[in-house]
Amino acid sequence: MLLPFIVLIGAMFLMTRSAKKKQQQAAEMRNQMQPGSGVRTIGGMYATVKEVGDETVLLEVAPGVHAVYAKNAIGAVLEDSEYNRIVHGDDDTVVPDDASSLTEAAEKADEADEPGETAKADLTKKTDADEGDKDGKADGKADGETEAK
Repeated sequence: MLLPFIVLIGAMFLMTRSAKKKQQQAAEMRNQMQPGSGVRTIGGMYATVKEVGDETVLLEVAPGVHAVYAKNAIGAVLEDSEYNRIVHGDDDTVVPDDASSLTEAAEKADEADEPGETAKADLTKKTDADEGDKDGKADGKADGETEAK
């Protein structure tokens, strides 16, 4: 009879313990902020830390643009490499400006199959009426006519 209460109390203890642990980790992360660190706010804005106060942080959100935020508004302190990749686009991946690189492979494959001739996709819908009569009047009826009485 006491088993459900013991299980409930144990579950509540574990949930509060994990919540406290997460809060302690977040507070520790915020205390490790130093000027020059890249951060992401809980609103999703990326900025550079300029000054750290007791309860506030001065962030540079753009060159020459500063804003004061509460320390609790900092969602994550980022490593320099990750911050530079996100904010400045320092990444080794090359993205083409147009879609030509996407179609070049398909064109080369078509040329290998049939030299001098490019295949075009037939996007028309074929029905029995279309195959019987190309004018669309397979049974002698015009568009919209029905056999309703």
